[in-house]
Amino acid sequence: MSVRPFTIAVPASDLEDLEDRLKKIRLPEILERNDWDRGINGKYLLEVIDYWKNTYDWRKTEKELNSLHHFKTSISGIDVHFIHERGKGPNSTPIILTHGWPDSFLRYTNIIPMLTDPARFGRDSKDSFDVVIPSLPGFGFSGYSCETSINKETIADMWLELMKNRLGYQKFIAAGGDIGSGVTRYLSFKYPQHLLGIHLTDVNVIRELIEATDAKELSSENRLYVEEANSWLHNEAGYMNIQETKPQTLAIGLSDSPVGLAAWILEKFHSWRDPNSKLSLEEILTNISIYWFNNNISTAARIYYENSHFLHPIGRTDVPTGFCLFHADMLLPPKEWAENHFNVIHWANVSNGGHFTSMENPEEYTESLFAFHRRLDQL
Repeated sequence: MSVRPFTIAVPASDLEDLEDRLKKIRLPEILERNDWDRGINGKYLLEVIDYWKNTYDWRKTEKELNSLHHFKTSISGIDVHFIHERGKGPNSTPIILTHGWPDSFLRYTNIIPMLTDPARFGRDSKDSFDVVIPSLPGFGFSGYSCETSINKETIADMWLELMKNRLGYQKFIAAGGDIGSGVTRYLSFKYPQHLLGIHLTDVNVIRELIEATDAKELSSENRLYVEEANSWLHNEAGYMNIQETKPQTLAIGLSDSPVGLAAWILEKFHSWRDPNSKLSLEEILTNISIYWFNNNISTAARIYYENSHFLHPIGRTDVPTGFCLFHADMLLPPKEWAENHFNVIHWANVSNGGHFTSMENPEEYTESLFAFHRRLDQL
C-alpha cells in the first residue's frame, strides 16, 4: 500500500551503450529520402539521428523531469510510476491524466503549472487541480506483468486503486487520449460513483459505425466518419494490425536498434501531429529516449494485443463528459454518436493541434479542461 518517491536516474552505462549504437547504425541500402509515402522520410531520419548523437542532452532533460514529484507504488504486483503535483489553490480538484501510444507521461507534463497554479496564468486560484499523471503499465517507468491481461479495463481498475486507496481521492476527474481515452471510459463505465466527470480528446475506432450492416441508415455525419475511418484504416493502420497480432516479433528489432525504435515512433509523430503545432524535436526525442532506456517497446506494443483479445464490451456512461477535439487528429467522433453514448456537457473544437493534444497546443487543451471544470460546478 506504500507510495514511495522515485527519481529518474538512467545509468551511465545505458547512455554509453546508446552512444555506441548510434555510431554503428546500419540503414537500408536503398533509403527513400524525399517523401513519407513508404514510411519514414530518410532525410529527416538522418537529421534526427545526427541531433540525437551530437546535440540532445539526456542528463539535462532528466534534471528537468526530476523537478517534478515522481512516485511509485505497487498495484496488482506491478510497480506503477506516476507524477503527483498538488494544486496551489483552495480545495483543488483531483484529476488523473492518462496518455497513449506512442507517447508517454510526457504528453501532460507541460500543462502541470497551468493546472496546479492557475493564478500564475491569470486565472482564479479556485480553478486549481491536484494533478496525477501515471505511466501506463509497460510504458515509461512503470513495470509490467505477463501473468494476467493488462488492457484498458484492467488499467482502469488499477487507476481507481491509485486514486482512491493510495492517494485518498474518493471522487475525481479522469481525462485522456488514445489508449488513455479508453482507460478513462472504462473508469466511468465501471466506477461512476467515483467520477466527477471525464474529459476525452478521442474515442479510438468506432467499430459499431464501421461495421454497420446498412450504411444507408446512418446519418450523413456518421457516414462521413465511416468513409474517413475506412480510409485511415487502409492507409495508416498497418502498425495497429502488427501490434494487435504479433507485437513480440516487432519488438525484437525495435529493442535492439535505437534507430529502428526511433523510426517506428517518428513516423507516427509526423503523421498524427499538426504540422503547425508547437511540438519540438527535443520533446519527441525525450519521448523516444524514455522508451529506449526502459526497454519497454515490447510491453507498450503488447497492449494492442491485449485490448483486441481480452476487453469486455463497454456501454453508455452517464458520467458528465467533456470533449476537446483537435482538428488535425484522426478519427474524430461524430457529435451525434457521442451524445448517444455519453452524457455530453462540454464540446470544444480546437483549430490548432493533432493527436498529441496537450503536447501540441497546451493552452487550448487546458482552456477546455477549465471550461469543463466550470461546467461541472454548475451541475
